[in-house]
Amino acid sequence: MGSSIKAMWTNRDIRNRILFTLFAFLVYRLGCAITVPDVNTTDLVAGLGDNSLFAMLNLLGGGGLEQFSVFALGVTPYITASIIIQLLSMDVIPSLTELSKSGANGRKKLDKYTRYLAVVFGFVQSMSLVYGFSQSYPGLIVGGVSPAKLLYISTIFTAGTMFLVWIGDQISVKGIGNGISMVIMAGIVGRMPQQFSAAWTSLAGGEAASGLWLFAAYVLFYLVIIVFVTLINTAELKIPIQYTSSSLAIQKSTKMNYLPLKVNSASVIPVIFAQSLMMAPLQIASFFPAKDWMTTMNSWLGMKTWYSLTIYVVLIILFTFFYTKMQINPEKLAENLGKSGAYIPSVRPGKQTEDYINKVLSRITVLGALCLAVIAVLPHLMPLVWPEMPGSMAIGGTGMIIVVGVALETVRQVQGLITQKSYKNYFEE
Repeated sequence: MGSSIKAMWTNRDIRNRILFTLFAFLVYRLGCAITVPDVNTTDLVAGLGDNSLFAMLNLLGGGGLEQFSVFALGVTPYITASIIIQLLSMDVIPSLTELSKSGANGRKKLDKYTRYLAVVFGFVQSMSLVYGFSQSYPGLIVGGVSPAKLLYISTIFTAGTMFLVWIGDQISVKGIGNGISMVIMAGIVGRMPQQFSAAWTSLAGGEAASGLWLFAAYVLFYLVIIVFVTLINTAELKIPIQYTSSSLAIQKSTKMNYLPLKVNSASVIPVIFAQSLMMAPLQIASFFPAKDWMTTMNSWLGMKTWYSLTIYVVLIILFTFFYTKMQINPEKLAENLGKSGAYIPSVRPGKQTEDYINKVLSRITVLGALCLAVIAVLPHLMPLVWPEMPGSMAIGGTGMIIVVGVALETVRQVQGLITQKSYKNYFEE
């Protein structure tokens, strides 16, 4: 570990990449603190503190939503657009499917379409959020809401989202890690001091000794959840494979070959899908005058009751299976194994290999889906168990999965850069 840290800072290229990434984080956090003009966020901050409806959007935006900052939406519209383009590219729209298989040029065009769609989503989402919040919090827009102000603030929000996408691109090229993922992680990590401050105020604000023990238990539980998420993100089942080619057998005889299948292949996408599906009806209903049926719908979809959380868990499990099967195609895996002259011991190539991979994948996805559901439901379950707990103290959820996943991927990239530099120095000698 010490040698890796030393290598990071002695390597000029890696050091410059890290410093550029930190500078980009600074720009992002400064933007999250800049509130758009003609807005009073006092009532909004108090209201969102006890409302889980927009918790995911506020989380992915690094707290920018409750401040109504220029980066209020974060990169959420871009994420939504990229997921939709990815789904449509899977044999839904033939032209997009062809582009996805056309190499670098095709991916460049798909990325351009994703950005165009992100602008549309960003503007529509901005309009709906500003109008909806102005109805729920009449004092939000200074001087009252008007079409001109609605258009003005929505344009700022959309521009802020696309600027964050550009920052993400710069991080990918000149910094460390995947730019968009790093921007999301920066927003989540930036809210952690506020979370621990709220925990300290709530737990250690009374009796000194008991408060300290409670706060220590809270931190310990937080660390246990991080370890649990890390284990789920890194866990994989290795299916042994062998090669029929004698030449490959000679080359690979000293090392067993495996086909790795991750327990959580879908990552955080099922949680985002499930939350979006439950949030959309409530967000649409907020535009209309309050009715009795809205209260009923909020109790079923608001993730504040036991039965609404049950629906949430079921949706996460279903979406985990759905997205895993989209990410990993057993038929193509079996076909690729056959083309490379590989096979699974005791399993015939072709259809039997496909069925075997499908069976194994389904079994490990059950475990991955259940673990993902437990992590995602924790922030909503804790207020039911402990009603007096502030919403900012909630542990687990989407943010934890994103932070751990991005951190692991970034560490792997840094290690790869260090190894690449070591090989380069070796050959130069």
